[in-house]
This record gives sequence, C-alpha cells and structure tokens, in this order.
Amino acid sequence: MMFLLNDVVLRLDGVAMDARLEGQRMQRLSFPAILRMGQELFSREPLLQRTNPERARRLSALITAKAPMINAALFVAPSLDCPPHEVTVRFVACEFEVMAELAILQRDERLDAVSVDRKIWRRLAA
Repeated sequence: MMFLLNDVVLRLDGVAMDARLEGQRMQRLSFPAILRMGQELFSREPLLQRTNPERARRLSALITAKAPMINAALFVAPSLDCPPHEVTVRFVACEFEVMAELAILQRDERLDAVSVDRKIWRRLAA
C-alpha cells in the first residue's frame, strides 16, 4: 500500500508497528490522538517525511489503520519547534492511478513539492 505524506510517497508494506499498539490498545487509540501525534512530530521535525522516513511510515500506517479511506496527509508546521496546535493538517483520498503516477515520478527522481501541490494539495496559485 502507498501513502502520500506531504511530498513523499511511502510504501507501507511491512511497516513494523510497536508491539504495545497491538490489539485493544490500538482499538482505543483514537483518530484525534493520532492527529495530535502527527502534529507533535511535525512541530519538532517539519521535514519528517524526509529526515525520518521510518517514523513517517509508522505515522502513515496509524492513519491508515484508523481511517482506511485516507491515503494522503499534509502536515505543515509554520516553524521549527512551533506549538503542535499550529501544525495544520489535511487528509485526502487519492485515486490509485494518481498515487501510482506519483510513485513513478518519485522513482524517477522527478517528484517535487510543487508537482505534488498541483496534483493533490492545490495550495499554490495557478
């Protein structure tokens, strides 16, 4: 399975989840708690998807476990070490074809933040 985190396509196959999050503990972990966890991670490390891809994969796997229809997330921290509540978050369900296209661009080293923004997030002016 693929997941777009900001401007990086991550493969979630074989993501090792913490054994403490198995079973009932995982069921009790709410989506808002996962959202807050992501905000905390990105407030400390705004480029988490690039600087710590394994942690980014685990966060993406948690999001997918709680909301299977979501396969893309955008976490934007206004500055390093900002308060976690200032990290804005968006979620999207991308079509498989779009995700596959992004993965191919990434494999060919042609995927960048601007192209992802134009295809998915649409934050930049046309």
